[in-house]
Amino acid sequence: LLRGIFEIGRSSCDVVLSELALRWWPIQPERPAGDSKYDQCKEEFIEVKDIFSVKLKRRYSAKQQGNGTLLGITLFICLKKEQNKLKDSTLDLINLSEDHCDVWFKQFKKILAGFSNRPKSLKVILNPQSHKKEATQVYYEKVEPLLRIAGIKTDVTITEYEGHALALLKDCELQEFDGVVCVGGDGSASEVAHALLLRAQKNAGKETDSLLTPARAQLPLGLIPAGSTNVLAHSLHGIPHVVTATLHIIMGHIQPVDVCTFSTTGKLLRFGFSAMFGFGGRTLALAEKNRWMSPNQRRDFAVMKALAKLKPEDCEISFLPCISSHDLQEWKAEGSPKSDSSDQWQTIQGQFLNVSIMAIPCLCSVAPRGLAPTTRLNNGSMALIVVRNTSRPEFIKHLKRYASVKNQFNFPFVETYTVGEVRVRQRNKSGCDPEEDDGRQAAASEHSFPWNIDGDLVEAESEVLVK
Repeated sequence: LLRGIFEIGRSSCDVVLSELALRWWPIQPERPAGDSKYDQCKEEFIEVKDIFSVKLKRRYSAKQQGNGTLLGITLFICLKKEQNKLKDSTLDLINLSEDHCDVWFKQFKKILAGFSNRPKSLKVILNPQSHKKEATQVYYEKVEPLLRIAGIKTDVTITEYEGHALALLKDCELQEFDGVVCVGGDGSASEVAHALLLRAQKNAGKETDSLLTPARAQLPLGLIPAGSTNVLAHSLHGIPHVVTATLHIIMGHIQPVDVCTFSTTGKLLRFGFSAMFGFGGRTLALAEKNRWMSPNQRRDFAVMKALAKLKPEDCEISFLPCISSHDLQEWKAEGSPKSDSSDQWQTIQGQFLNVSIMAIPCLCSVAPRGLAPTTRLNNGSMALIVVRNTSRPEFIKHLKRYASVKNQFNFPFVETYTVGEVRVRQRNKSGCDPEEDDGRQAAASEHSFPWNIDGDLVEAESEVLVK
């Protein structure tokens, strides 16, 4: 496309721009025949698809009027680093000629305009309460400057109460935006995802309480990890790193992600990505009752108290197993799993300490391999992990395995299944002894039980259906 001379890193370089890459190599001086020290001519390159912005580089002085002195062109680049990390970097192409730089600048602009999948305008939902109230600082110090460099327009709403994002996204105009970005933790991210999916059902004219095949959200959702827990962002990007998440959004990277519907007595409770019932639900209920503590203190206190009061739930769990990817394709082709074919359903019952249902791997600091390491972001299935009643020391051993490289499911009391649908029915409807404060008393009534859905406490009736 173009060829010219620029100074790069204090060396004059021959620079060639093609449709796929920008290449350059130092211009060699005349050299005597056979002088081997000049024979090494190192070519360097960057791929055009890794460039996310271009600016004219100028020097301004206090007395100077107008645009300042042109120095050249600055390219802003997205670099892939180790452990799924992305990093922003710059490359300066120094040339003092206005005409020369103008031609190159326009060509770079034309190339960038061709990346139609990259967002130009974003709706940003920011939860100022996330993680010691640091989310606002994270956004304005790390995220917003990169979005501004990329030339992306933003409309920021700072949420003022729980459910604000849900109320906002139900009715606000979204046509002018290319995506929605959530800055916060798992609770905020899950609320925004739920809101976008509810809106998609409404726009598609679907009744949420009788969903067979939910409509997809019309806009992609970007997640900036700025919470106490960032399981969703960690699972999505492979690392809970703010700049990495921001660059994925800027570059227009799209990753389909499986979502579950949670319903009870024929009514949709919510959309979500993962859920825990039993120990996981009671731990969260205890943590919610002690929100005056710091997030880490609250979590540790709740875990210790739930372990001290460890008790099983009497449940009947029915599920539709996913045997192969071929079955999944058949189910998708037919619109939904064959839930009316009763001979495919399997049922287990008994005393369970914990039941986990996860559509994503759920990577987090306490489980670097994931709470459900065998599932993928978009394989059309869920991991069902059940922990049957066992002694407290054995259960603690199982929990500790999540933080290690050992298989956390390699215990006789742990069972794992790959499923397309799950029904959990609680059999001891009386709830619990009112004298015992084990977390279930945070529920609204004695006939509801605490579920941990994406880090949010949800009180559900005795039977919950997950698809």
